[in-house]
Amino acid sequence: MMIVLHKHVPERNQHRFYALQLAPNLFGAWSLIRTWGRIGAPGQQRIDWHDTREAAEQARDRLLQAKQRRGYHLCPGNG
Repeated sequence: MMIVLHKHVPERNQHRFYALQLAPNLFGAWSLIRTWGRIGAPGQQRIDWHDTREAAEQARDRLLQAKQRRGYHLCPGNG
């Protein structure tokens, strides 16, 4: 499941997205895939590897909370 967040601040011309997704990799570990950028643009991507699914979920949850503190909001349809 992918979690997508948006941040809109029209007076600063900020229209951003941030997406988080967990995926198993071929080596038995888990990847946390982060994609971010301006809405409508392809954005950038980073993949962090974690030994267990639980570790990847904890990292995802920490990032989700940090982004929400910075003004990002969950998009409708995120579970």
